[in-house]
Amino acid sequence: MGTFDGVHRGHWAVLDEIGARARRRCLTSVLVTFDRHPLTVLRPEAAPPMLTSPDEKKEILALSSVDYVAFLSFTRALSLYQPEEFVRLVLVPRFRVKELVIGYDHGFGRDRTGDHQTLRRLGKELGFDVDVVSLVTSNGESISSTKIRGLVREGEVEGAARALGRPYSLRGVVVHGLGRGRQLGFPTANLQVPQGGKLIPGSGIYAVRAGLGSLICDGLLHLGPRPTFAGSPPSIELYLLDFDEEIYGESVRVDFLSRLRGIRPFSSAEELVAQMRRDRERAIRFFAAHASQVGGKESTAAVFT
Repeated sequence: MGTFDGVHRGHWAVLDEIGARARRRCLTSVLVTFDRHPLTVLRPEAAPPMLTSPDEKKEILALSSVDYVAFLSFTRALSLYQPEEFVRLVLVPRFRVKELVIGYDHGFGRDRTGDHQTLRRLGKELGFDVDVVSLVTSNGESISSTKIRGLVREGEVEGAARALGRPYSLRGVVVHGLGRGRQLGFPTANLQVPQGGKLIPGSGIYAVRAGLGSLICDGLLHLGPRPTFAGSPPSIELYLLDFDEEIYGESVRVDFLSRLRGIRPFSSAEELVAQMRRDRERAIRFFAAHASQVGGKESTAAVFT
């Protein structure tokens, strides 16, 4: 049980353990999570942007070995439950717990005052076992949603992918723009991202993999300001390699693979176009060199190693 924002490799260690133990004991495995981050209710001003929307979380969790996922509605009333009340009034009667698997730093109940010792004490009384999954690391550092948010904010999407076990992704709908990309010889799809608390990576030019329905395409993404053109607002513009079809109104998933460079102004449109050509060539070399790592255009749920 927990927020499981990002469903990163540390979370997957817990999910794998739950699934394995359930199979050994011929029991049903269930993940208990929340429909929102608790801080959106308790301290909205301190609530972090989310790594995964509820729909994204469902899609990712569907790939796990867990049988069911229960989304609890996190309310202020629920937040006031003492740890023992939560176990006695929610976990045991609602889920008929036989064994509970938690992460090494799991806290629950009012002010997160419950821990694995609380659960082991209650488990002895109420008839369930408790297993604690050890710390999971990446490059010698612990994995956490907070650290991954920091990487995404800085545009360090390759490090974020290693910790997540997959590329960081963003979804948007293709809308009409000014058509400037096509005038420059680089037709782009302008993406409108829903306002829902999703974390947007730091500005820059990225090598990305885009999913349009069943179609997967390599491309580049401009994310952030457009300083070469005075007065232009920030934008999210997708340029797809070997693709030139009208996709207005289409929903697109963008997987961030590598940040190629930062945003900077150019003295003329011609200078910008020359840089865009260099960006395209660099992206092509990136995709050729990393074809096996990015899944060879297969599902981007594949683990980055």
